[in-house]
Amino acid sequence: MTIRAASPADLPRLQEIERAAGEPFRALGMPEIADDAPPPLATLEHHRRAGLAWVCTLPDDTPVAYLIADRIDGSLHIEQVSVHPSHAHQGLGRLLIDHVAHHARREDTPALTLTTFTEVPWNAPYYTRLGFTPIPEPHLTPALREIRAREAAAGLDRWPRVAMRRGV
Repeated sequence: MTIRAASPADLPRLQEIERAAGEPFRALGMPEIADDAPPPLATLEHHRRAGLAWVCTLPDDTPVAYLIADRIDGSLHIEQVSVHPSHAHQGLGRLLIDHVAHHARREDTPALTLTTFTEVPWNAPYYTRLGFTPIPEPHLTPALREIRAREAAAGLDRWPRVAMRRGV
């Protein structure tokens, strides 16, 4: 597997990966998450142009996983990391997160942050295994508070969520 910067031609494939990666949520009684639209091409392009979109590819250069991030409050915030279910459980999410952590170190950025579901096995429990720790609500940065407010407004707080941090 290779990790590289996402190209414009990859972006429709990232939407396909996102749709497929959402399907397992259906079995957890979260059909709204499974049915949620993938990030629009314009959003993916924004991350790509900012140099904050990466893909994990097969030997034929087909993306099977991706990660997009933003710079917020002095950290790199993982907006989305998704792996196509046909390539799940191969460590691709970990590879992408380690790649972005290396990118953060090169930029002298002290931490990675993300928000996620607490009770989904491949969300908070997985990120905990990768070294992320929950950020208590009183310690959320202004941008993380804003992200959490947008998530709540979108109905994501129907299921428990948490912001997490990992030093790099």
